Amino acid sequence: MSESQFSTARTDDIDQMSYEQARDELAEVVTKLETGGAPLEESLALWQRGEALADRCERWLDGASARLQEVRAALHTAEGTPSAE
Repeated sequence: MSESQFSTARTDDIDQMSYEQARDELAEVVTKLETGGAPLEESLALWQRGEALADRCERWLDGASARLQEVRAALHTAEGTPSAE
């Protein structure tokens, strides 16, 4: 298995995670990296997983923000006032 295939195999499950799952695992990864002591290869794998977890969290937050903006716009429309975007 090539390095890119290995990396993909280790991060495929992240796309199925809830925000809370990704956030909690990201916190664990950060703690492991800050503690140090892991071999270089393991540290790189942790870093890659952390990047993927952070990206997942960001996508969740972006989606939540978009939904909030939609609700605000709908409320302003229902009230007959322009939305403040």
